[in-house]
Amino acid sequence: MTDGPVVAVCGEAYREVAPELARFQVTATARERDREATLTRLAERAAAVRVLLDEHAAALDRRETGDLRVRPETNRPGERVVGYHGSVTTGVIVTDFTVLAELMLRLADQEQVELAGPWWSLRPDSPARREARHAVVRARFTISDPVLP
Repeated sequence: MTDGPVVAVCGEAYREVAPELARFQVTATARERDREATLTRLAERAAAVRVLLDEHAAALDRRETGDLRVRPETNRPGERVVGYHGSVTTGVIVTDFTVLAELMLRLADQEQVELAGPWWSLRPDSPARREARHAVVRARFTISDPVLP
């Protein structure tokens, strides 16, 4: 808590600015009858994704491997395992948009790889984001507003 007064502002400001970040997710999958074969195939496909991302490392702000899933597939009536399905997802944040399309197309060209995105955003410390917050305050509180001296 602060000793002085606190002002909470709720509102909106619309600014049209160029994005600073592009985010996307790349998911490698594998399906085999044997669990070990599924894991081996999944590791190979995840390694191929890593190699492509390494080639474009200078254009990346961050990449994070997230969900790793391996699940049995069953024959419903008898619940007998008939195979295994695995996936591993990596979140990628790109700052150099000149290579974004090429990178995504090369990733999409990989066997059993799924892409989602891109989603555009600003950096958390972006001047454009700060200006939008200030615009909300200016729109909400004017000189004639009795709350402000």
